[in-house]
Amino acid sequence: MAFRATLVAFLIMCFGLIAAPAHAMTPLDVSNLAYDNCPAEYAEGIVDAGSLGKATCYLVTGTLTNNSGKPILNADIFGRIYDKNNNPVMQNRGRLGGVDYVPPGKSDFEIRVSIAANQPPPLKLKNFKASGFVGKVRRQGRIE
Repeated sequence: MAFRATLVAFLIMCFGLIAAPAHAMTPLDVSNLAYDNCPAEYAEGIVDAGSLGKATCYLVTGTLTNNSGKPILNADIFGRIYDKNNNPVMQNRGRLGGVDYVPPGKSDFEIRVSIAANQPPPLKLKNFKASGFVGKVRRQGRIE
């Protein structure tokens, strides 16, 4: 019975009815996390949240370590940010940003985040992790 299921799956993949799996996500080490207020040119135009109040622009920086030996494409960076009172500043958001290209070895990154002005610093950066794809990610099929 297992052979039959394997054969059916193989035939379906051969005839293109099911897309072949994409490259596996490759984890990256995240270290040297820090943050600072955004330079004026980064903060311009994004720090007014309209009727909700003001926001403060911060630049989160750190180092990604790619141990795969191959370039990583489309790396996503996840983490949690808390204010001085341990309140989450982005409660429903784990993905904080991304990096298009991470060569093998160590690479610096920066992510711009806007945080409500009523959430007091210092910020606490916790549980940061990153992952991306080795090789080009291709989409199956096209919607037109």
